[in-house]
Amino acid sequence: MKEGGDAVAGESYVDHKVLTQHAEDKVNVPREAAKERRRQVNHLKERLESYIHDHPDYDLIKLRASGSTAKHTAIMRRKGEGSDADVAAYVRSSNLDVPEAGLLEWLRDRCIEVYGKTKVADDFVISQHAVGITLRGSGLKIDVAPVLYTGEPDDKGYLITRQGERVLTSVTQHLRFLQKRKEKAGPGYAELIRLLKAWIRESKRCDPDLRCKSFLLELIVAHLWASGWNGESLQVDDYPRAIEQVLAYIVRTGLKSPIVFADFYNPANVAESFDAIQVWDPVNPGNNVASSYTELHRRRLVDQAAASLDQISWAATAPTKGDANDAWRTLFGPFFEGA
Repeated sequence: MKEGGDAVAGESYVDHKVLTQHAEDKVNVPREAAKERRRQVNHLKERLESYIHDHPDYDLIKLRASGSTAKHTAIMRRKGEGSDADVAAYVRSSNLDVPEAGLLEWLRDRCIEVYGKTKVADDFVISQHAVGITLRGSGLKIDVAPVLYTGEPDDKGYLITRQGERVLTSVTQHLRFLQKRKEKAGPGYAELIRLLKAWIRESKRCDPDLRCKSFLLELIVAHLWASGWNGESLQVDDYPRAIEQVLAYIVRTGLKSPIVFADFYNPANVAESFDAIQVWDPVNPGNNVASSYTELHRRRLVDQAAASLDQISWAATAPTKGDANDAWRTLFGPFFEGA
């Protein structure tokens, strides 16, 4: 056991090589599928941009690929899950003649105009902050989120929720934030994030009431990459150990320690908060990305991490290959083939 109670994967049956193969086979988006996602996103952007060009009074200013696909942290999507790709649609607020609370409906109508008669109304669904477009032919889903553009650099703007609330964001800075860490850490950084996303997906499948957005996991990884855990750097080239470190951090801290980054603002500008979990958006000191999580949500997530950590500890010393594989299946699901 490591100091602080963490087990060491050591010479276990499920090692870095095994989890790398699992990521390649079951987690990472296949190269051709990723290419198709990018093609569909570019197609949507081209159609919208062409429509803008032909309609000078159109209020969309620019479009930017965003989210996990743009960051290369997306995982294989299962039926009924979220989007395959995300696009930020920047809208000039000075020209937009529509209440902010109705902006998503306005954007949905513009997307319908762009696609004309090639799609049906049910293919356009409004969520909390985006318009989801389902492409029936390929089965892909693209989320288009409206962002009020005020002319600031680095694609800064205000994401608009369904209630008309403004949330400062920057697609460019979010991508830069991740890219900076990927360049220093190597390819294992992004793949570790994908494996953790696969873990939380399986956890939610077993417990539908569990809450943990993928962006929260990304920021926990970023925090541990900078700070390490228990006197050890984040082992992005040893996936069993790195996953163990992330889960141990969640369990030992109980997610009660605020996480703040200094890339784009002074951490002193973060407002006082009494939220159950406090993990601050790296481009917006006023946005706690976990502000909607209750104390019950926090405890549920910590308990899930503890249960998974126990399984990793058992797998590290399991007497047989089958036992080790079974333990990791509790993290990644029945399709984990293991060693």
